[in-house]
Amino acid sequence: MLIRFGYEIVYQCPQPTPMILNLHAHYSRASDLVQPDHLCVDPPVPVTMYRDGFGNWCSRIKAPAGRVRLYANGLIRDHGLHEPVLLDALQHPVETLPEETLVYLLGSRYCDTDLLTDVAWKLFGHTPLGWQRVQAVCDFVHRHIQFGYEFARPTKTAYEAYIEGRGVCRDYAHLAIAFCRCLNIPARYCTAYLGDIGVPKVDAPMDFAGSMEVFLGGAWHAFDPRNNQPRIGRILIARGRDAADVAITTTYGPHTLELFRVWTDEEGSTAPISLPV
Repeated sequence: MLIRFGYEIVYQCPQPTPMILNLHAHYSRASDLVQPDHLCVDPPVPVTMYRDGFGNWCSRIKAPAGRVRLYANGLIRDHGLHEPVLLDALQHPVETLPEETLVYLLGSRYCDTDLLTDVAWKLFGHTPLGWQRVQAVCDFVHRHIQFGYEFARPTKTAYEAYIEGRGVCRDYAHLAIAFCRCLNIPARYCTAYLGDIGVPKVDAPMDFAGSMEVFLGGAWHAFDPRNNQPRIGRILIARGRDAADVAITTTYGPHTLELFRVWTDEEGSTAPISLPV
């Protein structure tokens, strides 16, 4: 299938403001792009691209004072299948893990493993190793956290999400990642586009989706504790230790968000996307 995806974000900046933008489809999907999701800035400014320490494509701009509009409209080819479930994917003993996965066993800004280790082993120490243990973590987190945008805050950690039992998709991901790391399973945070393809439509504005990948059986596998089911058409944007590594926009100065719009739809299923001037 073909999936139309993109965003429109508008800021008001009282002064020229440097920004780092993590908005491009991940390099691993480059060969699937039919129409690249080029970052457009209005008014036009120079854009510098670089790869961060996790391999994500990032852009740097200096937004001028006033209204600044960021937008992209891409088209990507997708296999149209549900994300795979590999129940026989085995958990690696720590001593056999590849070195590049070890950083994803450590605590990080939002995944405070030191506060959750005892909880993790009490909750999941009896579960089978491997895929079933990770799924048990996702099942628990999916049930334990009540979703609501009103519960979002940029400082919330995995431990706070566990104690409060409320949050948004990034909080589900942070808690599940922290539990997996406590259980010696490498886990990393992912941000992506995720439309309502193959599931009932949700009457809510689209947003970027936070989920996770875990290392089992010699490969990384996608898990989504917020939705807790394999999905169709997830378009990866970035990976990191937690949300601090993959912020959609990082601004170095005062600003006001005026508009935030995201779309991810199977091509032909909706009217063409309009990008107003």
